[in-house]
Amino acid sequence: MTASGAPSPRGLLLSGYVTSLVRPEGPIPGPPRPEIALVGRSNVGKSTLLNRLVGRRALARTSRTPGKTRMLNVFAWGEGCYLVDVPGYGWARASQGERTVWRRLVEGYVSARPLLHGVLWLLDLRRDPSPDDAAMGTMLAARSLPVLAVLTKADQVARQERRARQRGITTALGLEEDACVLTSARSGEGMEELRDSVLAFLD
Repeated sequence: MTASGAPSPRGLLLSGYVTSLVRPEGPIPGPPRPEIALVGRSNVGKSTLLNRLVGRRALARTSRTPGKTRMLNVFAWGEGCYLVDVPGYGWARASQGERTVWRRLVEGYVSARPLLHGVLWLLDLRRDPSPDDAAMGTMLAARSLPVLAVLTKADQVARQERRARQRGITTALGLEEDACVLTSARSGEGMEELRDSVLAFLD
C-alpha cells in the first residue's frame, strides 16, 4: 500500500532517496536498475508530482523558488527502477554560467546514459510551450527514447478547455495526442495511468 492508501503498482513499493549526481555519468550506489527521468520547466511541479506518483508526501523536496534543483536527484522505486529528478530548465534568474552547467549535465544525461529507459516530460497544461520546451523536445528526439508528455496542473483548467489545451501543446511540440496523460498532483487525477506508463517503460 502507498502512504495515501492506494495499492503499490505491481510490486513497485515505496521509494527512498538514493543519491544526487553532479555528473551525467556519475554512478548510482547499489545494483544497476532501469532509470526513468522526470524533466520539465523549473516551475512545472516535478517534485510535487513525483511525491504523489509514489505516494510519499515529502520524498522529493518542493520549493517556492523555481530552479532549486541543480543536481540529478535519484530515488529508488522499490526494486524496479530509479526515478531521476532532472534539474528544471527555464528559470529566469539563472546566469549564463548556470545555464551552461545545466545544459552539460542534462544533455549529457539524456543523450548518453546507458540505463535510461524512458522520460516523463512534464508540461504545464495552462501554458503554451516555451522556446526552452522546444529545445528540450529536440534533445529528447535526438536520443529516440520513449517519452510520455505529462500535462500537469489539470485541476486548474476547466474540463471543457482541457482538450483544446492538450491539442495546442502536442501540436506545437510535434507530439502524438495519445502519447500524453493529463495529471493533477493535487487531486491525484491521472496518477494510475502514469504509474502504468512507467511500468510500460520497464517492460
